[in-house]
Amino acid sequence: MAEEELSSSLEFTPTWVVAGVCFVIVLLSLFAERGLHKLGKYLLHEKQDALYEALQKLKEELMLLGFISLLLTVTQRSISRICIPAHVATHMLPCKRETAEHKTPAHYFLNHSTNNGRRLLSSETTSDHCQLKGKVPLLSLEGLHHLHIFIFVLAVVHVIFCVSTMVLGGARVRQWKRWEESIQKDRRSGKSTAQVGHHHRAFLKERADGYWRRAAIISWMIAFFKQFYGSITKSDYIALRQGFIKEHCPGNPDFDFHKYMMRTLEVDFRKIVGISWYLWLFVVLFLLLNVDGWNTYFWLAFLPLILLLLVGAKLEHIISRLAQDVEQTGVRANEGATRVRPSDEHFWFKKPRIVLNLIHFILFQNSFEIAFFFWIWSTYGIHSCIMEKLGYIIARLIMGVIVQVLCSYSTLPLYVIVTQMGSKFKEGMFDEKIHGAIDIWAEGAMSKSDDSKRSSSHSMHKMINNEASTTVDVAEQEMVVMERTINVLPCQVQPPASSS
Repeated sequence: MAEEELSSSLEFTPTWVVAGVCFVIVLLSLFAERGLHKLGKYLLHEKQDALYEALQKLKEELMLLGFISLLLTVTQRSISRICIPAHVATHMLPCKRETAEHKTPAHYFLNHSTNNGRRLLSSETTSDHCQLKGKVPLLSLEGLHHLHIFIFVLAVVHVIFCVSTMVLGGARVRQWKRWEESIQKDRRSGKSTAQVGHHHRAFLKERADGYWRRAAIISWMIAFFKQFYGSITKSDYIALRQGFIKEHCPGNPDFDFHKYMMRTLEVDFRKIVGISWYLWLFVVLFLLLNVDGWNTYFWLAFLPLILLLLVGAKLEHIISRLAQDVEQTGVRANEGATRVRPSDEHFWFKKPRIVLNLIHFILFQNSFEIAFFFWIWSTYGIHSCIMEKLGYIIARLIMGVIVQVLCSYSTLPLYVIVTQMGSKFKEGMFDEKIHGAIDIWAEGAMSKSDDSKRSSSHSMHKMINNEASTTVDVAEQEMVVMERTINVLPCQVQPPASSS
């Protein structure tokens, strides 16, 4: 065994073999890198900003996975040589032992007849190292290799799912562009007031008409079923658009609300396509709970569906609440006197951002389900004990498809427009140049304020103190002016054209 291991080391491997393998690996890596670079340039040329951001996130995930791969490669021999008592390794197994004769836990010898048959170098050596001590390895080299593959598959599937959801959801939001164009056309022809008033009354009639709609149970039931059909109508769009403009841009009735929404969608997309640290903790938790007989992954498949239905119902309920608030003013005929008033009060904990975090978690959890299925299938086979029963597999796949379709078709478009009804406008109102100018302005004003306070603290003369305090007041006034300008800019500066 020792001679076999020695002969397989680089010391006794022909140089042409080492150089050839390195050449092929480097060549493939360069092709992949240049391919991604060319794809990024093409997306920028075609103004596909959302897809370009997805590509950048994919590069970040690949870099993280590269570090994980390096860490596993460097430490795999040390990990596999950690030995634990055999009786400790018999608890919380994902599969039962095939026979009672095995003294080594099943996760070490799991389905060797159905897996890909790969035997990593030195696997027998590390096993013998622990067997000589009457123990078993903490985790075999083969197990580490399979775990590495699973992490990579999970990250790639998550990015693909997020891209597909955003592309499909964005396509549905882009269908509302004709409503925006219709509003602009009516305004130029002088029909805007009459048309807005008509749709405003239709919005109130559909969303708030009837005393029974105000009952909490009835209101939530209507909101729950509303997300499956006609979640956003033209009347809804016009009423919410008017409420946003009158709240944040009263001086610019021609504000392009649709372009603004598409831009905020792209900003949000950059955030949810990544994998946050708490999502990795979620993976670790459910890997821990993958115990034989618990059917953890079957019950886990219900979690994204339940959360998605809850988020969709909440967003629909917020629209109804906004309409009911208008109804309570008692003046329905005069649209100018009664309008939708954006407010954070209707969102969970008065934070619209929670909805984005939930959608992020839902997409990741759904990706986890699908990635785990394909990983088990390709690594251990369709008949592996970890795969569970066929009925459970079919149910999990069906729920995964339902979550993906419903999130793209209904929940994401609802999120895009309803979260604009918060007390503040969202990030993405300005392009990067305006954001940069505002940041520089803010840093300059704060720098003046800090320098003035520092000089006043070390000054010994009253006159210098007075001058310093005056400078502080000037800096604070600049900050106030800056904040007012930020609030006015959205009404004067149209957001740049979306990638749509």
